Amino acid sequence: MGYKKVLAAFYRGVLSARYRVRLEGAGLLAERRATLFLPNHQASVDPQIVCSQLLRYVDVSPLVTEGYFKIPVVAQVLHLMNAVRVPDLEKSRRGVEIVAGLNRVVVDALAAGHNVLLYPAGQLTSSGLERVGNKQGAWQVCHQLPEGTRVVGMRIRGLWGSMWSRAKTGRSPNFAWTYLKGVFYVLANLLFFVPRRDVTITFEDITDDAVRYAAEGRQPFNRFLESFYNAPGEEQPLFLKHFFYVRGRGH
Repeated sequence: MGYKKVLAAFYRGVLSARYRVRLEGAGLLAERRATLFLPNHQASVDPQIVCSQLLRYVDVSPLVTEGYFKIPVVAQVLHLMNAVRVPDLEKSRRGVEIVAGLNRVVVDALAAGHNVLLYPAGQLTSSGLERVGNKQGAWQVCHQLPEGTRVVGMRIRGLWGSMWSRAKTGRSPNFAWTYLKGVFYVLANLLFFVPRRDVTITFEDITDDAVRYAAEGRQPFNRFLESFYNAPGEEQPLFLKHFFYVRGRGH
């Protein structure tokens, strides 16, 4: 875990140029139990933020769409993190059947005492509200949750409207191109004057409710997750300015 913490600390520093991250409820991470982390998915950058923050406290293996394993450097980082490759459900129906088999891998990892990061929606949100829909991955895992395993819900706010989100175009951004744009913006703002986006990550132990609703069925479980993620209400997009010398904060 040592090299992961060093890598995470370095990357948090990189991300801090653009994102001011505030954690709420992170104290529960001090308890050493196998944990299933279930975040909402506002933007392609939130796994980077989430993993770099989680690794301050616990080791965690994320489930990551297979396309990211094809990107140089990113693939190496994912292997270092012991990320689990999953099909891109936005592009292939074939992936639904494969993911059903991956649930066993997740359950076995939790039973062995490992922490797993899983996005229930499996794709970026298309609005200021999270929609899990009919996805079954998180439900199946919670339906057969190993004894003693904890489920922690993670509510992420502040990234709707980011260039990494679907807010502006309605489409998922190209990862490599968006990353290059992000590097350009940092350099164009002389490293220290990048307009920063406020991001809040709230941690909450939802084990009891997750197990109860999972026993009731997939739809009740998914509606429960949506109610947790959307509890503060629909988030309005914030299109933050990219250059400090442009007037205004964004809209």
